[in-house]
Amino acid sequence: MTTTERRIGVFVCLFTIVLAILDQNIVSAAIVPIVRDLDPAHGVDHVAWLVAAFSLAATVVLPLWGRLCDAWGPKQVFLGTVLTFLIGSVLCGAAQSMGQLIAFRAVQGMGAGGLMSVTMVVMAHLRDPDDDGSKGRGGLAGLVGGLGMAIGPLVGGLFAEHGQWRWIFYVNVPLGVLVLAGGLLVLRIPRHGGGTHLDLPGAAMIGGASAALLLLCDWGGDRYPWSSPTILGLGATTLVLLGVFLWWQRRSPDPILPPGLFRVPAVRNSFVIQTVVGAALIGGIVFLMVYLQAGRGISAGRAGTFPAFLAAGLAVSGLAFNRFRRPVRTSMLIGTLCAAAALGGLALTRDDTSFWLIRAELALLGVGFGQLLGKLIVAVQQAAPRHQLGAATTGIRFFQSLGGAIGAAAFGSLLNTMDTITAGVDAVFAVSALLMLVAAALTTRLRTPAPTVATRAPEMSAQS
Repeated sequence: MTTTERRIGVFVCLFTIVLAILDQNIVSAAIVPIVRDLDPAHGVDHVAWLVAAFSLAATVVLPLWGRLCDAWGPKQVFLGTVLTFLIGSVLCGAAQSMGQLIAFRAVQGMGAGGLMSVTMVVMAHLRDPDDDGSKGRGGLAGLVGGLGMAIGPLVGGLFAEHGQWRWIFYVNVPLGVLVLAGGLLVLRIPRHGGGTHLDLPGAAMIGGASAALLLLCDWGGDRYPWSSPTILGLGATTLVLLGVFLWWQRRSPDPILPPGLFRVPAVRNSFVIQTVVGAALIGGIVFLMVYLQAGRGISAGRAGTFPAFLAAGLAVSGLAFNRFRRPVRTSMLIGTLCAAAALGGLALTRDDTSFWLIRAELALLGVGFGQLLGKLIVAVQQAAPRHQLGAATTGIRFFQSLGGAIGAAAFGSLLNTMDTITAGVDAVFAVSALLMLVAAALTTRLRTPAPTVATRAPEMSAQS
């Protein structure tokens, strides 16, 4: 590829990342109007599943997309993930019930699971050979992430406010077509290897365990008592499937999560931290949007402007703080503590709390999130064996998505057990703040070796 083609390819990838982040957040501002339209009587009970179905589907297929990159090549898989995402988007826009929308969000999530991970593989191939990855990555990631977070809820709120919530899904079609066209015309990436074994049994086992755990978090204490046969059965199913999955990973010729990775302390700790952080951050936008509309009665369009302050904090953090080289652990500590302080402040929200105070707390949350963005990926790439860099990178994304899915279900259940929306959201943010403090404590134990040429991102491209 020529230099110009590489630059266009990078732009296509960045545009894809914006599309992925935008779609993760665009639904948040439109949840209340969607519920009122499709199921005004019981739709609120299914809010968590709108988020969880998307996250769970992305979690289950994420490792498979990485393995398909080995077999078919990153370009082909990249285009396949975008096409799957677009099909799911069209189906979501045509949904006629909450059940259909949740199912179609799962299809959309299957494609979205590859938008971020496979795009990272493509970008690794497009990187100049003399680029060590240290110039401006954090700032660029902060701007891209902030753009998606700011535009998503704003666009979703505007569509919902004018009675056109279905267009929050249809708008993906022209954007996705541009990505497909750019990928087809510009990307030329050689294939590596071929005939890679796909661990479909492993994916099915971890998917079943994740779904059972998700149902346990969603139903426990709300729909069923914690001591009920249903909840106990879900707990037993989770443990059995997880045990069988771990047994199978030791025998599979190409495991999704090689057991050897868990013997590397930095990788193991990063997986745990990423799960906790993923669960804690899921309530930052979704449940705040529910509170602003259902608890404070403001319009979807106005509520959609609030995440812009989170995006501003994220962009400032990415542009300013990431210019200074510091250890991964230091950035993680700054990020988790800032996020814990912001979530703790949001937990004190009352019906008369100033909207400007909420905006300031969201900006602080963005500053913290900016310091967390991508840091654990760097940690596992520095610590993982060279031949397992792809599996380690896929694993960190897997645990992030799994944490988000579990958090959405658990927080949705917690919200439904409270007497008022305000009390429920306060409880959600209080638990999120505690989880961030747990992540900060775990971060103090994080040790990573100094980066070397062997652990640069391009090395991960074959498997991640």
